[in-house]
Amino acid sequence: MDQLKVTIIQSNLYWEDKLKNRKMFAEKINKFTENTHIFVLPEMFNTGFTMQAAEFAEEMNGETISWMRDLALAKNAVIAGSLIIKENNQYFNRFIWMQPDGICINYDKKHLFGMADEPKNYTAGAQHCLIEYLGWKIKPIVCYDLRFPTWCRNTTDYDVLLVVANWPSKRITHWDALIKARAIENQCYVVACNRVGLDANEIEHNGHSAIFDPHGEELYFTDEASIENIDLSKSHLQLLRRQYPFLRDRD
Repeated sequence: MDQLKVTIIQSNLYWEDKLKNRKMFAEKINKFTENTHIFVLPEMFNTGFTMQAAEFAEEMNGETISWMRDLALAKNAVIAGSLIIKENNQYFNRFIWMQPDGICINYDKKHLFGMADEPKNYTAGAQHCLIEYLGWKIKPIVCYDLRFPTWCRNTTDYDVLLVVANWPSKRITHWDALIKARAIENQCYVVACNRVGLDANEIEHNGHSAIFDPHGEELYFTDEASIENIDLSKSHLQLLRRQYPFLRDRD
């Protein structure tokens, strides 16, 4: 498929209230009438970036996973975002990719944010993830992973680097620079979904969700709560890689 339609939902979040967040995102998604292939939600979309892992974790057969499965089927589109998952008595900040056919693919955040005590409350993932969907190769990462270019390096010829985050306003210039850099150095689309609003720790988020093409051109940007549909072009990506075959010389 040449055109991949991606819908970014940049939103405020209800702090540690899974029911309200699910209801809010369901309303936004159900009101959206454009055709799309993927809805992208922020990091920890059903709780906010809480360190109360034991209190708010779910298992893979829990309510939020079931909610994602039902919504993906109803909208005939992928629902993607991260949430807290308990598995083998450990807690993970887990990215969930839920397809309309019920197939679920997950990725556990590798780089945990020490400044917020995330490593004290969560277990780091150890495995890369490559999703193949509709003829596209998509690599998901979560927030702080974005700072580590070796982890993001395009050694598998992926087409899209998909980032979900709770990235604060205080360091938003870093976010802006890094998502553009990851697109250029990996010759891929970068789809980056952040949140907006003030959380319970008085940390402000101003979004800056964006999409960059493989040449580093900005296709989409917003600093407000919004839901937006953007087309990615496989032929455009392939043309740029033929014209500028930088990946051929990668380490």
